[in-house]
Amino acid sequence: MNDKKAVVLLSGGLDSATVVAMAKAQGYSCYTMSFDYGQRHRAELQAAERVASQLGVVEHKVIGLNLNGIGGSALTDSAIDVPEAPEEGIPVTYVPARNTVFLSLALGWAEVIGARDLFIGVNAVDYSGYPDCRPEFIEAFERMANLATKAGVEGQGFSIQAPLQNLSKAQIIQEGIRLGVDYAITVSCYQADDEGRACGKCDSCRLRKAGFQAAGVEDPTRYH
Repeated sequence: MNDKKAVVLLSGGLDSATVVAMAKAQGYSCYTMSFDYGQRHRAELQAAERVASQLGVVEHKVIGLNLNGIGGSALTDSAIDVPEAPEEGIPVTYVPARNTVFLSLALGWAEVIGARDLFIGVNAVDYSGYPDCRPEFIEAFERMANLATKAGVEGQGFSIQAPLQNLSKAQIIQEGIRLGVDYAITVSCYQADDEGRACGKCDSCRLRKAGFQAAGVEDPTRYH
């Protein structure tokens, strides 16, 4: 077993699948983590299982959370509609503190298994206005991780890797295809049906569709 371990946040979407492939290509043994957090697009959890299997990760873990208990997002509160037109400012699909919570749990698992690298698929080019996708957030979390853990205090610091940070969606897709990612098994839609078919209208669908067009690659997404 490779001693170079990484914990990779895997949603089941296009970006996170690409990140798993990139981490593997860098020689990491990948441990993937997904979250059943009350999201309306639960088909992404089955997609994450498929991606983990296709890319041959060491272990795939699904953690249950109740972020719909606090609501405040169209992704966790059924009373808030998923918008199908571009929004100004931070959109209602922003889930309060989601990446902070997810990275914190990934950090805990990394410390347990002796991994020093955490990978997350945040993106500052195509990102939809989410404050927890910015480089400043990733840098701040890394500093916190090395202050708040036994490993960090003992000099075995953590690195938060965000390899998609400055890539366009087209560049992400091109890199993933080069690394053998099967995008047909991924689900990006905010309101995918139970079979994983995308709406084609939400912000995530629009970014994904435009990315395939810009990359010159046939879009394998199934729409309903």
